Amino acid sequence: MSVTIFKRAPNNTAVITFVDTGISAGFPSPAQDFVHEKLSLDDKLVHNKEATFYARVQGESMINAGLNNGDLLIIDRSIPPIDKRIAVCYIENEFTVKRLSIQNKEIHLVPENPDYPVIKVTENDNFIIWGIVTYVIKKV
Repeated sequence: MSVTIFKRAPNNTAVITFVDTGISAGFPSPAQDFVHEKLSLDDKLVHNKEATFYARVQGESMINAGLNNGDLLIIDRSIPPIDKRIAVCYIENEFTVKRLSIQNKEIHLVPENPDYPVIKVTENDNFIIWGIVTYVIKKV
């Protein structure tokens, strides 16, 4: 699984209409005169604007973690990499997204699909943990 990285556009906050009445997934409910307010996704999903990037998922190695081909990831480079977090890593000249396994000074990049192998990071690898995935935006 690979990712394509995008930088947030500075000071470009998209403000959209937010319907705060709840959307029924059962029987329809009255629209309460279409009560709404304005919502910025940056304000809700981006906690450190200077360290946040977006990436598009390519592949299926993380499908059991809910990351599907074409999903948009929000990545924060200021969050410390710890065991079990999902991270975007740069290894051997490629970006990949995997779950971190950090045990006894060893790092493994663990896919969430049994069809893909675990990657053991060695001191000889060209490797950095580039950022931590904080949100996934999906197209339905």
